[in-house]
Amino acid sequence: MSGILNSSIGRKFAMALSAFFLMFFLLQHFVINLLSVISPETFNEVSYFMGNNPFVQFLLQPVLLIGVLFHFIMGFVLEIKNRKARQISYAKNNGGANSSWMSRNMIWSGGAILLFMIFHFNDFWVPEIVEKYVEGKSQLGKDFHHHVVEMFLDPLRVGVYVLAFVFLALHLLHGFDSAFQSVGANNKYTKGLKTFGKLYAILVPLGFVFIALYHHFFHIH
Repeated sequence: MSGILNSSIGRKFAMALSAFFLMFFLLQHFVINLLSVISPETFNEVSYFMGNNPFVQFLLQPVLLIGVLFHFIMGFVLEIKNRKARQISYAKNNGGANSSWMSRNMIWSGGAILLFMIFHFNDFWVPEIVEKYVEGKSQLGKDFHHHVVEMFLDPLRVGVYVLAFVFLALHLLHGFDSAFQSVGANNKYTKGLKTFGKLYAILVPLGFVFIALYHHFFHIH
């Protein structure tokens, strides 16, 4: 594994795989959160299952956290190496002229997303962990939907969520193309993959924005 990560191609390939893994999780997370709009009862049932199933809690959750850390650390490593390479490129020609704004600022959009994830974990994941493993309370019958509604009554929190998902959309718009290129998906399906990537990058973050705005405006008194 260390040998693969020591090469530029290996690092990009590993980065792409972690990106696909996180995008799959993001879609699954969106579907569950959408249930809070469609059916609060079903949302509560699924939330209880995800929060109390041993397979999810002690296998999938640690794998997810490792995947998140790996993706961000590898992203910063690649950015540092790319900046060094671009310094040489700029000395020869205008390297920035051939790259998009999004590709040149992935580090900033990624950093914004990382800060948001810490904020989001503090809103939902940390209270759950404290409740279950520190206070020893059972979550059976808990109204998870009510907690979501309470969180989104705060207009400042809603603003943070909306801004974060704008950054996520920008990050995904370039990230999808980059990930497919890194795994060598340049074939007759390339055009379709790029179209799918753009739709995913726009519609999934937009869906999260809708959920936040819905709970804020629908439940506000």
